[in-house]
Amino acid sequence: MESIVKTIKRVEPPYPFEAYAYIITPLSEEDGGGYMITFPDLPGCMSDGETQKEAIKNGRDAFSVWISSRVDAGRNVPPPEWQPEATPEDASGKFIQRVPKTIHARLVRRAKAEGVSLNSLVLSFIAEGLGQKEVRRPRTAHKRAV
Repeated sequence: MESIVKTIKRVEPPYPFEAYAYIITPLSEEDGGGYMITFPDLPGCMSDGETQKEAIKNGRDAFSVWISSRVDAGRNVPPPEWQPEATPEDASGKFIQRVPKTIHARLVRRAKAEGVSLNSLVLSFIAEGLGQKEVRRPRTAHKRAV
């Protein structure tokens, strides 16, 4: 029986490798050891390597081949969407943000005027902003009864 090999031309991906989330998991000694890389947005796209660095390198190649195969088959390439669920255990409660000196000065003045720490003031602004984004609903026209 003669085998048929189809050559698939590599294509430029619509989204770069760096746009997609990937998961690296250690492989058991039973499975050969090393690390496996998978892409939640790209079903079946995976690779492995002896080290995490090698798994990522091999994952780039798997990504390119997966995208090219998908395009060759006339199927759409899914956009990068997957993000891990953040849990309170994942969050340290601390982040550092650089801001222009003028904004920093305004925040310091505002905190003094309100008698709170700069951290408390910024935290209240963040909480207020997050609350507005979550509560805001699309406007609908209301008719008044006459």
